[in-house]
Amino acid sequence: MPYAAQLTLQEASGPAMEEVSLLHDHVLFLTCLMCVIVSLSALTIVLNNSTHNDPTEEVEQLEAAWTIAPIMILMLTALPSVRSLYLVEEVFDPYVTIKATGHQWYWNYEYTDSTNLSFDSYMIQTQELQKGSPRLLEVDHRMVMPACLQTRIVITAEDVLHSWAVPSLGAKVDAVPGRLNQLPLLTSRTGVFFGQCSEICGANHSFMPIAVEAVPLKHFEHWLTTFTP
Repeated sequence: MPYAAQLTLQEASGPAMEEVSLLHDHVLFLTCLMCVIVSLSALTIVLNNSTHNDPTEEVEQLEAAWTIAPIMILMLTALPSVRSLYLVEEVFDPYVTIKATGHQWYWNYEYTDSTNLSFDSYMIQTQELQKGSPRLLEVDHRMVMPACLQTRIVITAEDVLHSWAVPSLGAKVDAVPGRLNQLPLLTSRTGVFFGQCSEICGANHSFMPIAVEAVPLKHFEHWLTTFTP
């Protein structure tokens, strides 16, 4: 859950978000390092009163440095990015597949692997919230999935563009009408994880939350057979 005045990423609750957090820290470190190096170099040039006999354009060592350095920086940024992109998007033998369909302004979830379970998920109005439930994030029917087992989410939309996003799980996929996008979802613990539609989709875009509940496998199988929307 995010908190007021938060300056960092949400706490990672799955391998995908852990990869995103590590990549963020890596790129931020390189950015800060380059800012320090460039600032010190500029300050040294300004404060150095000595002049060089040769024009700057003819200093071969300096030319080589400002050509090789950006290449190395790009490589140090690109290689971890490609690795993280592969790990975040690759689907490995999912235990269950859930189809999420965006509507104006609610989500529909379908479990079609073993049952024909389908239900709509609407935001709970503020006056109907139970004590302790987050405002504008809690829904009447959560998307339930097994914890610590990979789940494949297939995302589409019925009317306009939407985006299915749960930050603490590192999940964000566009929901496009007439197109199916997929995303592997894996949690490292049980719990409830909240998100919101992240694509402006109309007047009630801000009232289209997502609630994912990760439960032990035994509880998930029991829920599949007993849940009635």
